[in-house]
Amino acid sequence: FPSAVRLCPSDTIKPAQPATSFPPSSNDRAISGAKMASPLMSALTLVVAMVASFGRPCRGEFTVVVPGAGALVDAPQPGFSDRARTDPAEQRAVLEVMAATGNGWASGIADVCRGRWHGIECVPDRADVYHVVSLSFGALSDDTAFPACDPARAALSPAVLALPHLRSLFFYRCFTANPQPVPAFLGRLGPAFRSLVLRQNGHVGPIPPEIGSLSGLRVLDLHGNHLTSAIPATVQWLDRLQLLDLSYNRLAGQVPNLRFQQLSILDLSHNALQGRVPASLGQCRSLLKIDLSQNRLAGTIPDALGDLPDLILLDLSHNALSGPIPAAVGRLSTLRSLILGDNPMQLSTIPGDLFTGLKALTTLVLSGMGLQGPLPESIGGLSQLRVLRLDSNGFTGVIPASFRRLEKASELRVDGNRLVGPIPFGKQMMWRLGKKLRVGGNEGLCYDAKQEGLEGAMALAGVADCASVGSRTTTQHLSWKNSGGATATATATANVTSSAADSNSGRGGGHFFLVVLVCLQLALL
Repeated sequence: FPSAVRLCPSDTIKPAQPATSFPPSSNDRAISGAKMASPLMSALTLVVAMVASFGRPCRGEFTVVVPGAGALVDAPQPGFSDRARTDPAEQRAVLEVMAATGNGWASGIADVCRGRWHGIECVPDRADVYHVVSLSFGALSDDTAFPACDPARAALSPAVLALPHLRSLFFYRCFTANPQPVPAFLGRLGPAFRSLVLRQNGHVGPIPPEIGSLSGLRVLDLHGNHLTSAIPATVQWLDRLQLLDLSYNRLAGQVPNLRFQQLSILDLSHNALQGRVPASLGQCRSLLKIDLSQNRLAGTIPDALGDLPDLILLDLSHNALSGPIPAAVGRLSTLRSLILGDNPMQLSTIPGDLFTGLKALTTLVLSGMGLQGPLPESIGGLSQLRVLRLDSNGFTGVIPASFRRLEKASELRVDGNRLVGPIPFGKQMMWRLGKKLRVGGNEGLCYDAKQEGLEGAMALAGVADCASVGSRTTTQHLSWKNSGGATATATATANVTSSAADSNSGRGGGHFFLVVLVCLQLALL
């Protein structure tokens, strides 16, 4: 069956290599999708590898569909045959599809399967008749030469229905100047069809409910279009799905209650979805990636997500989710990226041991969530962590000394909190991180000027020497344990106390300090 791999344009596209648990691969077809069919290694192995490297952000990723060469109805023989010829009805259908995309040049090809252009894949049967199993269109990159579309007049022809063995359709940026809906007739492609990828084509309107009739579908990728309305309920019929990507559209309504046992990749990000994160996702036990970011989801994060044994990426950022972060997250021992930033979890605290079991974590983003309390000590035990963002919250107390053990960190942000005390990082760590270490916006933080080699360290810009903080720190500790109006009063008092201590060393200054303490007590009542 076909699978999908998401790649960045900057990635070097390498052919899949043979593995002992899969049939041998055909190197020149593993990514381009052209040539005659031979058994291919399942591309889901590559999906795992790409998701696992999520620490490197990729905004221009795309999906490459790799159709398998499983048996046709009459058990075809894989490989190229000198005697085989393309089925005449399928030959005519392919030429119609090509003409509809603006590729009229194909009309001069006597046999489309023997023509061997990138973008068509065929399989011979035992009667030496070639059958078309895959068609791909769109220029992914300079070295992936699928037939390009004429964006001004290209269309997806219903002639694809005359290809009874078709398993994969791939269209990339083909209809951008001629916006059109996703054709409802695609739902009639039949049970042999496995992979539908229509990426960044400018498709408009709703997702046709007829898609739910594709009972054998493994890959549904409609990323980067202008699709609207709710996700049709018929999507829940596609219980063999392994990849569902509807990201970067304008979809509304709720996230469907999916219970797909084979689903590995779920990406519904950058839409306008509302409602809750479905607890039913905890039953999709094969999930590697969940990305529901940039929507309007509300409610709490369901505990059921902690039941996913192989989850690698969980991104629920930029929604309206409320706290606290469930302790069940700590059971996701395979998790490498946890991104929950920009959800309003005001007044929530994080248990100190929440991250103890997340030893594989490389990316942790909890920015702008209104979190309070001390920074969790268990973060310091994440030896693989590369990106840590805890900025723009209300964390108090000191930066745990355990954070010094984050030797692989390439970005560390704790700026915009209410942290106090000395910065625990050594000079090597501060110089290594450079601008990627941000501690500003914490009035109580300071550094030890006696430590050599810190002169000019970028992270210390605007941070005071601990020796110069003086008695101000004690007052700030007291004030930061409160909230609301008490906080404002106590903070102002701390500033006045400091200046009074500097200018009044006699009894007058002591009397003023006593008055300030009385005011502070009244403010805290």
